[in-house]
Amino acid sequence: MASTRRRPPRRRLWPKVRLLLFVAVIALGATALYPVWRSADPDPPDLLVRYRTDTPATSTVARPSLEVFNKTDEPLRLSDVSLRYWFTADDGAGSPGYAFNCVNAAFGCSHLAGRVVESDRPTDTADRYLEIRFSEAAGSLAPGANSKGIDLQLFRTDHKELEQSDDRSFDAETTSYKEAKKVTAYKRGVLAWGEEPDGTGPDDAGKKAKTAAAPEPLPAAPDGVLFDTFDYLGAKDPALFKHGWLVRTSKGGPGIENTWSADGVTFPGDEEALDGGQVLRLRASTDGTEAGTRQASLGTAASKFREGTYAARIHFSDEPATGEKGDHVNQTFYTIGGRGATYSELDNEYMPNGGWGRPGPKLDTVTWYDHRTNDRVYTTTNKSLAGWHTVMIRVKDDAVSYWLDGEKLFVSNGKYAPRTDMSVNFNHWFVDLPFKGDRAWDMKVDWLYYNANDTLSAKEVRARVEGFADNGVNYFDTVRGS
Repeated sequence: MASTRRRPPRRRLWPKVRLLLFVAVIALGATALYPVWRSADPDPPDLLVRYRTDTPATSTVARPSLEVFNKTDEPLRLSDVSLRYWFTADDGAGSPGYAFNCVNAAFGCSHLAGRVVESDRPTDTADRYLEIRFSEAAGSLAPGANSKGIDLQLFRTDHKELEQSDDRSFDAETTSYKEAKKVTAYKRGVLAWGEEPDGTGPDDAGKKAKTAAAPEPLPAAPDGVLFDTFDYLGAKDPALFKHGWLVRTSKGGPGIENTWSADGVTFPGDEEALDGGQVLRLRASTDGTEAGTRQASLGTAASKFREGTYAARIHFSDEPATGEKGDHVNQTFYTIGGRGATYSELDNEYMPNGGWGRPGPKLDTVTWYDHRTNDRVYTTTNKSLAGWHTVMIRVKDDAVSYWLDGEKLFVSNGKYAPRTDMSVNFNHWFVDLPFKGDRAWDMKVDWLYYNANDTLSAKEVRARVEGFADNGVNYFDTVRGS
């Protein structure tokens, strides 16, 4: 039997089908065009970096100055941020081969760390990068705020010239701040600004970051501590003075008076230094005459050190670097401050050939009460100390103890204790000039550590020093008055 239901005309269904097909085509087109639209109109970055420099392509030092801008509506913790300045190694520069220091930062150079890393994806313009990280003490950037200039120096540890023309992040024409996408920035380890040398951008990095663990934050520098590994260009390095050091060129003694010179204060690379980095080298040289004598000294500008632990890794020399041996040289690590009723001085004086009528090699550890009347107490360690040693002074409860490689040498107390705050100094000088002829003597210092709060063992000091180095920390000063 034939159905009596009427079928709808075909023409009424077809317009609906055409409409659905049209919507589908539009949707497919929009999906295909979305990546093009995103590349032309990407999401705004969370942060951006600006860069400038003041060095030519060929220079003994790279001087990148960087600014970080917060482009979000929320505070940005600098400790969540790291920066990478990309460059290529020059011929003859081994590993590590490079060092850096911080000259200036609005939040203080004590609150950042840096290290030079070999890239695992090298290119012709970038096989290394200088990575900068910040501790919690660097603070946060308010929405729209910037870090202000972070002035850095990057140089070879052999102090030879850099050729920056093939360095990805370098641009000699950028002498005032401009946005720089060849300096990359990372937020909690994820690329947030710039383009890596292999072309990776923030969108690509975001996809990869889903399975990546966030890096460990940089620990804040402990309060009341000074630490320095002497990563400097030379006696005139602006960072040296910004970090509180003075190269002595003034008149007076000890030793051959009025012969203090900056010429003997250098910072060469040394394979035996902490992490194969640099050392402070103090060279005392002479031709046997007062006019031909140069003595060397480096000390803190501030007198703010008293109780606590003083420690330095020092290389003493029994023989000259050049010339005939036999000089009465004095290789000294000491503190000094005050005058008159508050005068205070704590000395470690190594004399490989003796001095003042007493034979060497010997180390005098001396606590002074009155220099004018020669009121002091001391002990002498009669043996050669040629080579590296950890030299310590500990001050607590009006007692001063002197230590060498973890062994206690001497204790003074009572009136023979510091009566005022002191500076910390390294000197290399001649007691006298016993013969004519050119010769030069070297004393080296790997690092200095001072802790105002605790009296530590040599083992504890070493562990803390190595911990700082592992985090790329080469300097900080949080002692009061810093």
